[in-house]
Amino acid sequence: MRWKNTERNYGVIAKTLHWLTALLFLGAYVSVYYRQWITEAKTPENWTALQLHLSFGVSIGVLVLLRIIWRWMNRQPDEEPGTALEHKAARFGHYALYAVMIIMPLTGYMGTGVATEFFFLFDAVKFSDTWMFTGLIEQGLGISFEAFEAPIDFIHKEIMGAWVVWLLILGHIGAALYHHFVKKDRTIKKMTVERTEN
Repeated sequence: MRWKNTERNYGVIAKTLHWLTALLFLGAYVSVYYRQWITEAKTPENWTALQLHLSFGVSIGVLVLLRIIWRWMNRQPDEEPGTALEHKAARFGHYALYAVMIIMPLTGYMGTGVATEFFFLFDAVKFSDTWMFTGLIEQGLGISFEAFEAPIDFIHKEIMGAWVVWLLILGHIGAALYHHFVKKDRTIKKMTVERTEN
């Protein structure tokens, strides 16, 4: 068991951060769809689902920061054999996924008008109560939270959440399956099971 990445594999920390991020995204989607499709507005169940969604989102934001730091501190495993176009597409896909993992928690936090009861353990301050909003946006630009929230919420829900995230996730999974079943390389194995042979 290796904690750091090697030329052939991702280490335990990178794998753990990767799969925790995937689980948190799943939790965020399950909670928000449960809230929209199953619960009625202004009920305790609806509020609980919202708080879970917000808690998952804040957790993703923290985890992504840790992932970026860990990525800078570690080498990345060598690329699997492929064409220059395949390698460019893979890099673009990873950059796009990282962009989404940054944009979604930020827009979710910035566009939320309620406090986050972080997994019902403590309250996280609302963005509208931070100096960034009150000093820079409200006083500096003269924009109310309602006017600020609408476009941020639109980006978070209607553009990113409804389409972009799903397309990138499906593309990521599809590419991994293509590498595993068609190209028969070690792409999936590097992020799941450790192979020690040379």
